[in-house]
Parts: sequence; C-alpha cells; structure tokens
Amino acid sequence: MSMASGRVALITGAGRGIGRGIAIALAGRGWSVVINYRSDAEAAATAVRLAENAGGQAVAIQADVASAADRERLLTETLRQFGRIDLLVNNAGIAPRQRVDILETDEASYDEVMTVNLKGPFFLTQLVARTMIALLEAGVITQPRIINISSISSYVSSTNRAEYCLSKAGMAMMTALYADRLAAYGIHVYEIRPGIIETDMTGPVREKYDRLIAGGLTPIRRWGQPEDVARAVLAIAEGYLPFSTGEVINVDGGFHLRRL
Repeated sequence: MSMASGRVALITGAGRGIGRGIAIALAGRGWSVVINYRSDAEAAATAVRLAENAGGQAVAIQADVASAADRERLLTETLRQFGRIDLLVNNAGIAPRQRVDILETDEASYDEVMTVNLKGPFFLTQLVARTMIALLEAGVITQPRIINISSISSYVSSTNRAEYCLSKAGMAMMTALYADRLAAYGIHVYEIRPGIIETDMTGPVREKYDRLIAGGLTPIRRWGQPEDVARAVLAIAEGYLPFSTGEVINVDGGFHLRRL
C-alpha cells in the first residue's frame, strides 16, 4: 500500500555523498525518497533520518544495481512502499579498486566498474521507464524525470582509471538515447556532470586536488559539495527545465571552460 500521495524519487547509491545530499534536498521539498544502498546499512539509516528531519518520508532499500534480480526487487519494493515513481536518479557508481595504468588494466576491474556504473543504470532505467509509461497512462503521475549523475571523467582522460572514464562516457550516450526514446511520453532525461566534489571517493586524492584548485584548475576556486549537485537535481525535479531533455548540466566550478 502506498505510504504517500506525493511525489516519489528513487536515488541509487544514496547512503552517502552526492546521493545522500540529493535525498535530503528532495525531502526538504516534500518528496518521498527511496534511499538505495548496496552494503552500508548504517550509512543508509543515517540518510533516512536526515531526509525525514528535512521534512520528507524516506525508506532505505538494499540492492546492488549490478544485479538484475536486485534491480527488479528495488523497483518492486519502491512501488510496494509508495505506489508510484516520479523521479529516478542514477547516482550509484564506483571507482576502480586500484588506480592502474591503462596498459595494465585487467578485465576483472573493467567488468566490475562498467557493470555498476553503466550496465546497471542502463537496465534500471529501462525497467523504470516502462513503469513510468504505465503510470502516466493510468494517470498516476504527470511529469516523470530521469537524471543520470555522470562526471567530468566522461570527457577528461585519466589514464590510470580508464574503466571509470569509459563508464561515464557511456552514460553520456545513455542519457541521449533515453532522452530521444522517452520524449514522446513526456519523460525527460538529463545528465548532471559533477566536477571535483568532496566525497569519500575523492578523499584519497584530497591533497592533490587541494593544490590544483588553489592553482586555478577551476575558475570557482573551491571544492564542490554534494549540496551543489543536489541543487541541480532540484531544478529538474521541480520542473524548472520543462523545454529541455538530453541536457548536460555541469556542476564543476567552471572546469569545463577552455581558458588561455
């Protein structure tokens, strides 16, 4: 049975970092949020509490987006809990377990990163899109949206984590493909490209990026925060880009600018 009649967002990888920031921001606007996590139940419980404190309803659902069975269960449980889905945010992603030169990258690392970062979101989006179409036809939802959280690594070469760059480049095309296919149904699809964001993933290279940012790597000379990405998600979720789909939104401190 549905827990709420309001809008419902499913955010993958929402226990920590950018995903948690997105969940809290949406909850603050009255959204009900599904906080998907793979293994850290304690972090997910904290995210649920913070989202509820922000004013929304929240539930944590364990599922590995790399698993077809888990993807099915994640959507089924979302519908069981809330009866609808208005927004999918494909945020879950991993970096390689080790940064290795492209000439030494092995197939195990390639397969793991590509499965989590690209194959999983691709097929989860397929499942959710079919459901959104049915819910639109039934009059349950009116303006569904899909947002893919990509990275500046979709176009910036990092030869010691090639599999990560390839997965994010693939997500860029995935966004274009789904935006094209789903526009006729009124389902708009967007890509948000974060730059250097302060999260657990960037923790190991903190000193490196401190130096680069101080040296002018980005025109806006500070680390990005999960809240910066969340604000871009809110703009889409709240309907402020009604005549856009397939759009790329850079949240990168101006990194993408070509400067002399």
